[in-house]
Amino acid sequence: MIEVTRLNGDKLTVNAELIEMVESTPDTVIHLTTGRKIIIKESRQEVNNLVKSYRKDISVF
Repeated sequence: MIEVTRLNGDKLTVNAELIEMVESTPDTVIHLTTGRKIIIKESRQEVNNLVKSYRKDISVF
């Protein structure tokens, strides 16, 4: 799970395994495999880094 911030400042925890695509249009939009879209404050690169960190954490187990 990764924590991101909605445009209104609310924190949101997203299952990184459900992320299909992240785009900047200019807002950052996370597209999930469920069809849901989430607009967030973090940049595309920040989301990429969060997912990489998450995957490193779970690979230890």
